[in-house]
Amino acid sequence: MIRMLPRTSRDVRYLSSDRALELSGVREGDAGWWIRGSGDWTNERDVEHVLCATERSSVVGFDLVVAAPRPISILLAVGTHEEQCDVVRAHRDAVASAIQYLDERGVVTRLQHGGDVRDEQGRWESVVAFTHGVNRHSEPHLHDHVLVGSRPHDSAHALDSRSLNVHLEAADALYRASLRIDIRERTGRNIWRSFQGVEHVEGVDSGHRTLWPGHHRERGEKHHWSRDDATSSWGRDLEHYEAEFEPQRPSRDPNELDEHVFGGHFEGQLRVTRRDIVTAFANAATFGVRASDVTGMVDELYPTLRTSRGIREEGIGVPQARQIDDVRRHGPRPTKEMDLDAWRQRARSLDRSYGDRSR
Repeated sequence: MIRMLPRTSRDVRYLSSDRALELSGVREGDAGWWIRGSGDWTNERDVEHVLCATERSSVVGFDLVVAAPRPISILLAVGTHEEQCDVVRAHRDAVASAIQYLDERGVVTRLQHGGDVRDEQGRWESVVAFTHGVNRHSEPHLHDHVLVGSRPHDSAHALDSRSLNVHLEAADALYRASLRIDIRERTGRNIWRSFQGVEHVEGVDSGHRTLWPGHHRERGEKHHWSRDDATSSWGRDLEHYEAEFEPQRPSRDPNELDEHVFGGHFEGQLRVTRRDIVTAFANAATFGVRASDVTGMVDELYPTLRTSRGIREEGIGVPQARQIDDVRRHGPRPTKEMDLDAWRQRARSLDRSYGDRSR
């Protein structure tokens, strides 16, 4: 899940002074990069400019922490040099996709006039990110700190942080789905999401997770690692590696949704919003899907929700969200908009097992 950390200080030295040398040679360019805008990421004033706020707001911006699933981070230690480069490149592309979604759907200001309340769409003028490859315990941990302001561009009002917060789950699902398909296409490794919602990587098993669990009782101290130090530390850890259980790749069409996963997202809900559908669609793409394909498919399949954004998105009922009749008639929906016409022209016999379990 993407973490959203409010910032009350414009002191950015923690990020601007860290060159994240543990990724030298596998990361294009430096640790800092601009998703929107430009400047010198090592210059505190350039970075501080991102954290724009209203005069009355104590929160000047947010640090959005976007982290790769643990098995994908582990590829930094066990993958080939080419795979490591591909993983970092795919991660950055997926981060940019997640931030684009948040910018389009989560950045709104709440305006009140009399008794009326309405959401006004906003956008960030500048967004800067910092890519790191280790955590405080020297474990492989690919993640970005993305800095954004608390006031949208050309607005006199602060953005509604509640709106941003409720869209984080959908943004994270888009990030992970983009990461799965991009790494699979770049490296040839199978990467999939299990029915239980866990990402798995071909060649990374439970033994690797034991070496680098990612969760520790102590937070640890911040260190600046060189590339040699990081790889040496991981090499020493791998001396204690013992192979354990490795999940098997699911035998399903990578270009079709897992409709049971999709429908399961709405259990217990009375009302389904566009962000719920985006989350379900991205997670139901077992082997991944581009963020642009997700949003395109959702807009095509649910046209009444195309303009929904903010915390007060319009909603539809669960049966309408699941589209069970269409799925029973045509089969599992495709993950890409370009395949939608062919799916609609396809007919199949009733799948009673799916219909019974999805009601």
